Amino acid sequence: MRPMSHTVTDKKRLQARVRRIEGQVQALGKALESEAECMSVLQQIASIRGAINGLMLQVLEGHVSGHMNDPHASPQQREEDTQQLLEVLRSYLK
Repeated sequence: MRPMSHTVTDKKRLQARVRRIEGQVQALGKALESEAECMSVLQQIASIRGAINGLMLQVLEGHVSGHMNDPHASPQQREEDTQQLLEVLRSYLK
C-alpha cells in the first residue's frame, strides 16, 4: 500500500498557499487594469513566481519524502515514479 499523499495530509496549508497566490494574481490583474508602472507589475510577477516556486517545492518535498522513499515499492515502481517525477520537473522548468 502506498503512503497517503502529502497533498492530502497538508491540504489546509497547501490551500492557504493557493489562496494567497490567487490574491497575488488578482492584484496583478488590477495593477494592469489601472495601468500601474512597469516596475510595480514586474515586482508582482516576480512575487507570484516566487510563491508558485514555493508551492512547487513544498509539494515536491512531500512527494519525495512520502512516495519516493517508500520501502515497499518494487524497483520497477521506483523507476516509474522517478521517470514520472523527472517528466513533471522538465515540464515545470521549461
